[in-house]
Amino acid sequence: MAEALNPDGAPKPASRYVQAVRHGAGAERLVISGQIGVDLEGRIAEGLEAQMEQAWRNLVAVIEGAGFRRSDLVKVVIYMTAPGDVALYRTVHDRMLEGHLAATTLVIVAGLASPALLFEVEGEAVREDRM
Repeated sequence: MAEALNPDGAPKPASRYVQAVRHGAGAERLVISGQIGVDLEGRIAEGLEAQMEQAWRNLVAVIEGAGFRRSDLVKVVIYMTAPGDVALYRTVHDRMLEGHLAATTLVIVAGLASPALLFEVEGEAVREDRM
């Protein structure tokens, strides 16, 4: 089973994530491409919060579609174009992950694949107990 770690020798996380996740090498690993705020019809959600929520829903859909659970998520990388909206990101992150903690990196970027895109999330999930 994956173990969330916040070692004493490292700074405490600024929000709801962990500094590291340890898992066994014999696990099944799912590497998830960047997900954006686009629905099944290809429409880009309006506004940053709506794009965040849709991108997270897309990530969860990939995880569950591959037979994994949201709680199997061990690592996420976030790309945002809005540096002043980190607090909003944290709120949406906590809501969409339903309290689950993963190792997380947040990167503020000048732009994504389209100027209309404001947010992207990629991840890795590991399941050890169902191999």
